[in-house]
Amino acid sequence: MKIYVINGPNLNMLGIREPDLYGHTGYRELAEELARYAEEKRIELVLYQSNHEGDLVDKIQEAYFKKCDGIVINPGAYTHTSIALLDALKAVGIPTVEVHISDVSRREAFRQTSYIRPVCVASIIGHGTKGYFEAMDILMKGRV
Repeated sequence: MKIYVINGPNLNMLGIREPDLYGHTGYRELAEELARYAEEKRIELVLYQSNHEGDLVDKIQEAYFKKCDGIVINPGAYTHTSIALLDALKAVGIPTVEVHISDVSRREAFRQTSYIRPVCVASIIGHGTKGYFEAMDILMKGRV
């Protein structure tokens, strides 16, 4: 099984940016934990982060052409603004799980809207970095 884990803007600042909301785990540490977990589960993992919307669209499209089985995506702030990410996910039709480290439902009003949620098979919100592992488990269970 091949899973792409795609992270949007500012997720490279995990552990630095607002640790009271996002925790103290740094991005590199998260990446290492995800790689170990994927190896245990015999998942081919592609981990990607960008602060640029078009790069995220390109990576979603790459997932299609590289025959990816599932996408875990934390679009960061693009969750609330990006129709381009919605359209890319709709175009590729790959099972996708949306992840948010913080509980966006308890934050500012503008964070209540997710443009990508309608095309996702599940959303994991407010479970910290553990949400990434839960998302991978959801995608693995969906595989026949």
